[in-house]
Amino acid sequence: MRPSMKYCEKVRALEASYRCVIERKNRPSRKEGICRRYLHPVLTAGHIPPAWRYEFDERRNPLLLERLMVNSVFNAGAMKWGELFLLAARVEGADRKSFFAIAQSRSGIDGFEFRDRPVVMPELEETETNHYDLRLVPHEDGWIYGLFCVESKAPTAPKGDTSAAIAQAGIARTKDLKHWERLANLKTPSPQQRNVVLHPEFVNGKYGFYTRPQDGFVETGSGGGIAWGVCENIEQAVLTEEILVDEKRYHTIKEAKNGLGPAPLKTAYGWLHLAHGVRQTAAGLRYVLYVFMTDLEQPWKVTFRPGGYLLAPRGPERVGDVSNVVFSNGWILDEDGTVYLYYGSSDTRLHAASCSLEALVDYVMHTPEDGGRTSVCVRQRLDLIERNQRWLEEAGLA
Repeated sequence: MRPSMKYCEKVRALEASYRCVIERKNRPSRKEGICRRYLHPVLTAGHIPPAWRYEFDERRNPLLLERLMVNSVFNAGAMKWGELFLLAARVEGADRKSFFAIAQSRSGIDGFEFRDRPVVMPELEETETNHYDLRLVPHEDGWIYGLFCVESKAPTAPKGDTSAAIAQAGIARTKDLKHWERLANLKTPSPQQRNVVLHPEFVNGKYGFYTRPQDGFVETGSGGGIAWGVCENIEQAVLTEEILVDEKRYHTIKEAKNGLGPAPLKTAYGWLHLAHGVRQTAAGLRYVLYVFMTDLEQPWKVTFRPGGYLLAPRGPERVGDVSNVVFSNGWILDEDGTVYLYYGSSDTRLHAASCSLEALVDYVMHTPEDGGRTSVCVRQRLDLIERNQRWLEEAGLA
C-alpha cells in the first residue's frame, strides 16, 4: 500500500527541517580569554536524523508521531579521521538511556551529520543500565580505544532505593569506528570510577590510565582528584595503585571534585591536559573547564598548574537539564595548530571553542598558580599592576 501524498509531504517536511539544522553555518561569537566560542551549538537533539525518531510507515504511524524521542545530545569524544572531524556524542533518549553516535564534519565547527546508525556497543552484563561520556583515544598500539562510564544499579541498595548506582570504567576498541570489541572493565583499588582516560602512548612499555577515585556514585568521599595508574595487559586491565596527580582543593574551582576530560595533547613542553572542576554554590554545583601540564616522560608529575578556569558556562549555556555546567571529553589538535575544544553545556547540547596550541601552551606555562589565600592572590595582582606600570613608563606611554 503506497502512502498518501499528504503523508509523504509531512515526511519531506521533517527532512527539510532536519537539513536546515545540519546545514546551518556557524560563526565565531565572543572570545573569552584565549578561547573563541561559536554562535551555535555544533550538536543538538535537532541534529538527530528523523529516521531515528519517527516511524515512516503510514499504516503503523498515521499521525507521524515521534516513537523514540531524543532529549539531548552532549559530551562527545573527538578525533580526526582523515579530513573529517569526528564526534562520538552522548545521545540521551526521552527514556533517560544514553547511547553513542558518531557525527562527522569537514569544518569542525558546523555541518556535523550523524552516520546512518548509532554505535552498537557490546555489553558485558545485563545489569549495565547506561553507557555514557565516551573518550576516543588513538593509541600507540594501533587501536582506537573508547573509554566510557558504565552505570548499574547498586546490588546492595536498600529495598525501595531505586537511585543508588555503581559507576565503572568500560573499555572497548576498534579499527574502523564501526565494529567495537568490548574488553573487561577497568579494575582499580577504588570502589567506583568515572572519567577514566587512557594515555595515548606506552609509558615504560605499559598502558597508562588517568582515573578519578571515588567512594560513591556522586560523592568522591575519601577519594577525589585525578589519579594515575599503569598495567601491562589492557584486555584485563588492573591497576594495583593509583597515584594522585591533581587533587581537589578547598575554595578553588575544583573544591567538590574534578576529573580529566579527553586524552592529553603532546607538546614540546609536556602533556597538555583538559579537565573539569566542580564547586558548590548557593544554586548548586558549578562545572568549569581548566588545563594543566605534566612531564613528557613522567605524565603523572604536574609541571604547570595555572590558577582558575579556562572556560565557564555563559549565557544560554547555563540553562538545561543540569544547569550551570560545562563538561568536555573531546578535543582535536588540527594540523595547522588549531585546537578545537568540544564541550557540553548543562547536559543538553554540544558546543565548540577554538584557540591556537601556541596560546594554550603560553597560557598554561605563564599563568600564575592559584595562590590559595586572598592575601597571596592580591599580591599576584599587585605585582602584575606594578610590572605594567614600569613597562608603560619605559615605553613612554604612562
